[in-house]
Amino acid sequence: MAAEEQEKALLEKYFHENCPGCKVEKYKESQKGFPIRELLSIWIVVLCTALPISSLFPFLYFMIRDFHIAKREEDIGYYAGYVGSSFMFGRALTSVFWGIVADRYGRKPVIIMGTIAVVIFNTLFGLSVNFWMAIAMRFLLGSLNGLLGPIKAYATEIFREEYQALGVSTVSTAWGIGLIIGPALGGYLAQPAEKFPSIFPKESVFGRFPYFLPCLAISVFALVVTIATCWLPETLHKHHKSSKFDAACEDVETAPLMSGTKYKTQKAEGKAPKKSLFRNWPLMSSIIVYCVFSLHDMAYTEIFSLWAVSPRRYGGLSYTTEDVGNVLAISGAGLLIFQTCLYPYFNRLLGPVVVARLNGVLAIPLLSSYPFIAMLTGLSLSIVLNCTSVAKNVLSTSIITSLFLLQNKAVDQDQRGAANGIAMTAMSLFKAAGPAGGGAIFSWAQKRQDAAFLPGNHMVFFILNVVEAIGVLMTFKPFLVERR
Repeated sequence: MAAEEQEKALLEKYFHENCPGCKVEKYKESQKGFPIRELLSIWIVVLCTALPISSLFPFLYFMIRDFHIAKREEDIGYYAGYVGSSFMFGRALTSVFWGIVADRYGRKPVIIMGTIAVVIFNTLFGLSVNFWMAIAMRFLLGSLNGLLGPIKAYATEIFREEYQALGVSTVSTAWGIGLIIGPALGGYLAQPAEKFPSIFPKESVFGRFPYFLPCLAISVFALVVTIATCWLPETLHKHHKSSKFDAACEDVETAPLMSGTKYKTQKAEGKAPKKSLFRNWPLMSSIIVYCVFSLHDMAYTEIFSLWAVSPRRYGGLSYTTEDVGNVLAISGAGLLIFQTCLYPYFNRLLGPVVVARLNGVLAIPLLSSYPFIAMLTGLSLSIVLNCTSVAKNVLSTSIITSLFLLQNKAVDQDQRGAANGIAMTAMSLFKAAGPAGGGAIFSWAQKRQDAAFLPGNHMVFFILNVVEAIGVLMTFKPFLVERR
């Protein structure tokens, strides 16, 4: 207790008036009760950046068709994959850069820049008139929207210590919900002149650009979020250590309060060079497994929408964009209920490694059933497809959340920003490969409907299962090691 009081006194004594990070620390000391305002702020920022990532998938098949770049209908998935992957490719190239900017100039400028990028380039994507414009807008959106890494750091810095775990889980939950709600919006709002001709006549801008409305809706939301983020407090400390007392003050501001020998040991260790993150095997192994499952999830997201809207003669469901939106909206509701109510219980009961492994195993037979679901019609198809989609999204998001928890557990708090930067770069590269590979495989599979071995979409879901199985195998020792 004496050590804690001494640390608090030191923080007050050397509090810097003009440092935004110190002001946040001072505010956290005086704050009482549940931090609902900070929680909502992080939620809407993460939701804003997650919505445009996958919102295009329900209508991407029709958009590529309307560009008239594919010579045959079976080739549409091939071109759709390149549009889908351009966002992640752009983000992979700039994630480290935005992380450096956030560490040098602050988290807030990167967050605002990311939301502005959504407003501008997501709107322009909806106005795309050809294939290359669509790719360019998605690439620029990914390149200039680098806020996911900084917002993870922000989530640990804006909350008091007892609420930091809640802040981190808010990021992953809002991200997962955004990846479900985005396609639902895309499915509902695409081609409004065909669905609601009395409201959106064919001569209007929404008739000439049938995929503009979902992009505009997300961009308007992003504009509101951009204005709101102007009032976000900056958490980065912006003062120079001019004395030993300043250095001690920063130690107190950035480290969890400890007492006795444990606190002294950490300060003594802080003087020694930090262990390289690339030699931290619990961290690197969790990032690699995270990348494998991210590759699978991104490929599945694109393939599901392509499969649902493709004609029945190619093994699809002949769904409209609105039908796909209905399925994904129900999946989002189921995911929200599970993540907020049931996942924390299973995580405490089994641990993140077992949760990730078990969910990966359960996803394999689930994916194998998709080609047979296409044989159903009417109400039975609707019920089975919705149940399967909810289950698949719950399993996937639980795996990603578990691996994210393992990554944060593998490093000390002062290295989490750099660790998140490495994970973001690697994950973006794998996610960029997901839609491109998934689209190419989908197009190839549609040309082999009469093959003797795994005809048509059977091959697509078999390959997805192979990737899932590789991820499951990598959750076992000696590959995946959990830090104790």
